[in-house]
Amino acid sequence: MKSVLLIGLGRFGRNIAMKLNEMGHHIMAVDNNEKRVNAVLPYVTNAQIGDATVEDFLESLGVNNFDVCIVAIGDNFQGSLETTCLLKELGAKKVVSRAARNVHAKFLLRNGADEIVYPEKQLADWTAIRYTADHILDYIELDSNHAIFEIAVPEKWIGKTVIEADVRKNHGINIMAIKRNGTMNLNFAAETKFEEGDTILVLGDNKNLQKSLRF
Repeated sequence: MKSVLLIGLGRFGRNIAMKLNEMGHHIMAVDNNEKRVNAVLPYVTNAQIGDATVEDFLESLGVNNFDVCIVAIGDNFQGSLETTCLLKELGAKKVVSRAARNVHAKFLLRNGADEIVYPEKQLADWTAIRYTADHILDYIELDSNHAIFEIAVPEKWIGKTVIEADVRKNHGINIMAIKRNGTMNLNFAAETKFEEGDTILVLGDNKNLQKSLRF
């Protein structure tokens, strides 16, 4: 369980609050809009109405006591930048800030953000990849060179064991898990046979994955 300071309670921030609550974390939520604060009250531990660009207000929250501070402000880049900078100056352990454009991400990283989330770009990438390849069921980008894909097991692998398919040697990718009948198996044996309807999680560099996924 972690303590999270969540600043910015628009749709993105509200959805973060709901998920954090589902995961059992302690959440302090902040926004300068009373209506937005009231909307997240069922999902957070505490909430405050206030301007996170005001140093005295932000300092009163004890930002250094939180495991992570999330700046989810999406409609005011100046406010997001000032808040990010102040959090770091006040001793925040980890600052994660939302970016709406590439240039925003660069400024945020230079001014206090430890990590950036770029929801529009990340969702756009996911949508483009997921819905232009029939066999790709899910996709997680790890960095600019590596990703995890959930894919349907190729027809030519069905009936073969993991070791017979020799995926690492033939394709330069690693199988992380086999999903069968809705159950994810991370501890499969090399002798496990692929069955029709199976999906697999594969990890590798993007070039090898893209080449290998043209089944």
